[in-house]
Amino acid sequence: MANEPRQLLSPEQYLALDRKAETRSEYYDGEIYPVEAGTREHARVVVNTLHQLKDQLSGLPCEAYTSSMRVRMASRGPFTYPDIVVVCGERRFADEERDILLNPSVIIEVMSLSTEDYDCGGKFVCYRKLASLREYLAIAEYKVHVEHWIRQADDSWIRTRYADRAQSIEVQSIGCKLALTEVYDRVQV
Repeated sequence: MANEPRQLLSPEQYLALDRKAETRSEYYDGEIYPVEAGTREHARVVVNTLHQLKDQLSGLPCEAYTSSMRVRMASRGPFTYPDIVVVCGERRFADEERDILLNPSVIIEVMSLSTEDYDCGGKFVCYRKLASLREYLAIAEYKVHVEHWIRQADDSWIRTRYADRAQSIEVQSIGCKLALTEVYDRVQV
């Protein structure tokens, strides 16, 4: 018996389904991938990081969003739900729903053991195509470890790794500093 051909969805079909769904899904190359519920540690890292950003972005022309804001990397997708996304200056959205951001300045993903390869590999490859993206951070939930990429003037990326709670990360493009003691506050690692 021959395998049935896979039914691929258009970006429009994905959006129609996802906007009505009770759970979130990401979209890549015609396929939908469910966004798994995070752990307690994942939630703590997101809250702790967002709290630091909120205080430092106050009064600046930047806004931080949680994972309820989609990011689209190209006119036909993919669509993702970053854990935290920051946009500075004019916010560009895909449509009047204002739930798909097109021009993030900084994206932060919180990695689990099962998402680390994707977050630091294929997903980051897609994110690098966003001309507006200046910095990308992948923060581990299971140990003190952060991968921080900064876009250079020649469009290359420089990566710095952090693995000590005493360190702080300068998120240069938005003028913020993330103290790892705060990022990992009450996180069991």
